[in-house]
Amino acid sequence: MKDPREVIIRPVITEHSYDMMAKNTFTFEVAKDANKIEIAQAVEAIFDVKVVKVNTLIVKPKPKRVRYQLGHTRSWKKAMVTLKEGDTIELFG
Repeated sequence: MKDPREVIIRPVITEHSYDMMAKNTFTFEVAKDANKIEIAQAVEAIFDVKVVKVNTLIVKPKPKRVRYQLGHTRSWKKAMVTLKEGDTIELFG
């Protein structure tokens, strides 16, 4: 099994993820090669909570331009983790 800190890279803090926290769903950036089982085990190990469901998606790169150079942002994997009723993660505690 992978180290949980290698699977979970960072929490994603946006307006939408804040709204989802009220529904007990937390959003994380995760390793691209991590599957849903590894993500659930990592969240349970790091935060000592019970995971009910994990949804994942690959965030596609967006085209960006700096002066005359064309480029794009990086591609990354996002996981939305739903916790058992009563469990919570204190991100800014």
